[in-house]
Amino acid sequence: MTNKKIYIINGSPRKQWNTAQMCESFGKGAKDNGTEVEIIHLYDIDFKGCRSCFACKLKGGKNFGRCAYPDESTPLLDKISQADGIVLASPIYCSDVTGMMRCFIERLTFPFFEYKQGYPSIAPKRLKTAMIYTMNVTEELANQMYPDMFNRTEFMIETVFTKPERIFAYDTYQFNDYDKYLVETFDKNKKLKQKEEQFPKDLQKAYDAGVKMTKRILQGE
Repeated sequence: MTNKKIYIINGSPRKQWNTAQMCESFGKGAKDNGTEVEIIHLYDIDFKGCRSCFACKLKGGKNFGRCAYPDESTPLLDKISQADGIVLASPIYCSDVTGMMRCFIERLTFPFFEYKQGYPSIAPKRLKTAMIYTMNVTEELANQMYPDMFNRTEFMIETVFTKPERIFAYDTYQFNDYDKYLVETFDKNKKLKQKEEQFPKDLQKAYDAGVKMTKRILQGE
């Protein structure tokens, strides 16, 4: 095991469902190839989004380039800034990443985003990055509905760190028992078939992405 580290941030409230499983698979691919991995569940942390206090931009301020607001995310943000890679994983809720993930991206990236010509990054390290998106819609619908959202979500991440690799799981299985919920627009048998036949392939893609990020980190790319 090297001293290289990847943080995987689960932006879903569920710790055992689709997004969490994708996180676990990515982490296994990374660990199997020599990188330390820590998975963080955002919904376990008591924090909020950016307060617009601008302490991170104050010339000569003690918190210049660092989020100053003291809550449970502060030590995590400090650790991540010294890591080698970060994976941000979220289900799509109401055509966007979860509110918790959006808040986290604000807190993670804004302190490193300088208000200078070209908006240079002052992040301590140019972390390798990846985004895991899970969603209930098909790939075809996602390509119609979400391209702008993906680009918007990743803009600050790419500006501050590096361009994220995208890993997707489409048409995901939402319930243990579809008969208990009002979901007339979905065919439970098709959903089950997707879960049994496609989702294992999605997990493999996440594993492979973990291998790829680890190799890039270890090779210093």
